[in-house]
Amino acid sequence: MGQKAKAFPEIAADVRAVFEAFPQAPRTHLLALRRLIFETAASTPAAGALTETLKWGEPAYLTSATKSGTTIRIGWKARAPETASLFVSCQTSLIEDWRARYEQRLTFVGNREIALPLSAPLPRAELGHCIAMALTYHLRKSAP
Repeated sequence: MGQKAKAFPEIAADVRAVFEAFPQAPRTHLLALRRLIFETAASTPAAGALTETLKWGEPAYLTSATKSGTTIRIGWKARAPETASLFVSCQTSLIEDWRARYEQRLTFVGNREIALPLSAPLPRAELGHCIAMALTYHLRKSAP
C-alpha cells in the first residue's frame, strides 16, 4: 500500500504567528523550507530532535538535545520581497563551504545567508545537504 506520511511537529503559537504574518508567497516557500529542515533532521540521526523557536523574531531550528549543529533560521524581509532566506551563524565556516560546492546553484549573501528566489522551486537536494551540514556542524568541527 501507500507510504505513511511523516508527521511534522505542530508549529507553536508564537512561531505560527510569525509564519502567518508573512505574505502568501514567502509563507508558502518558508513552510516548504521548514518541512525540508525537519525531513533532513529525521534522516540525519546525529542531529537528534529539533527545537523550533524564534530567534531575532524569525523561526529558528536548534539541535538542543544533541548540540550537534548550529542554529538555522529562516525568514523573509520586505526590503528583499522576491526572496526567502536561510541563515546560519556568521561564526561558522558553513557559507564558505557551501559556496565552494554550490556557487553556481545557490545565491549566497555575505557569510550567513542563502537567498532563495520565490519564483523558483526550492533546490531540495542542495539545500538538504546544506541543512544536514548545519545540523552536524559541531560534530564535524570537533572531529580530528
